[in-house]
Amino acid sequence: MSQAANAPLPTDRQESILASGRRVLSEESKALAAQAEQLNGPFIEAVRILVACKGRVIVTGMGKSGHIARKIAATMASTGTPAHFVHPGEASHGDLGMIMAGDAVIAISNSGESAELGDIIHYTHRFDIPLIAITSRPQSTLAQAGNVLLLLPQLPEVGALGLAPTTSTTMTLALGDALAVAILEQKGFSAEDFKNFHPGGKLGKTLLRVENIMHPKESLPLVREADPMAHVLVVMTEKRFGCAGIVDADGKLLGIITDGDLRRHMSDGLVQKSAESVMTRNPMTISPRLLAAEAVNTLNKTKRTQVFVVNEQNEPVGILHIHDLLHEGIV
Repeated sequence: MSQAANAPLPTDRQESILASGRRVLSEESKALAAQAEQLNGPFIEAVRILVACKGRVIVTGMGKSGHIARKIAATMASTGTPAHFVHPGEASHGDLGMIMAGDAVIAISNSGESAELGDIIHYTHRFDIPLIAITSRPQSTLAQAGNVLLLLPQLPEVGALGLAPTTSTTMTLALGDALAVAILEQKGFSAEDFKNFHPGGKLGKTLLRVENIMHPKESLPLVREADPMAHVLVVMTEKRFGCAGIVDADGKLLGIITDGDLRRHMSDGLVQKSAESVMTRNPMTISPRLLAAEAVNTLNKTKRTQVFVVNEQNEPVGILHIHDLLHEGIV
């Protein structure tokens, strides 16, 4: 590569590039704000239809609208709403069979006049399948055919030419997100449900619960409050968690002894003391249902390396060490 190709751009060119990027983001953010203000009754009706849908949500569109439709379908599918994309051109050659009674269709066309949508529109009317139209033209064929019209603000496409789909596709994508989130909130879709759809990768790991990775009760370093520290030291050495939990006769957690507590009491005839006289009372604990990601945050904030996991009766049911989180790739 030539030296000229590696040379930094002149300052005025750099400023021009930044100005272009900032202008696009600014104009599109204004469009989204206008769109948010425009949401009204039809959005409520669309969400009602999609929540009540017993089949699948079919999302369709041509060209750039098709790319947006694919993303909307994927977002809905990953948040508990069965959905998939149907290409309108392929629909005319057999893929209409993928749309069935009980489904709902979201059709996207900024102009509302994409000819390729014609067969899908006719099919929804023939079999009484709800059609949600997303377009910016209220008098268009698609707008008039839809059971519900989600109207996009008629704003110019950002850019010097104003021809390439930019603002319109951003608004459509955001509207799809708004639908997906409103649906999942109406359905009560939980983080646990989300985990079931995302078992792999970093996201799946951060949605693990503490109970999925904690060491079980039989591994716990537990002693009684009257036990001598000589015994406590043996238990701590055997279990290797750097701590011991002190429980009462009913098995409830009273306190904790950590390596730090041992150092603080080392010069005071440590081994002759009882566990009760050395322990830190009312230690921090977590629930087994806590998300692993939240457990990381708790340990980091309190500068701890381990924590006991207790049930609603304050009985230890597990222990979680920072190394467990590191092993799962969560930290």
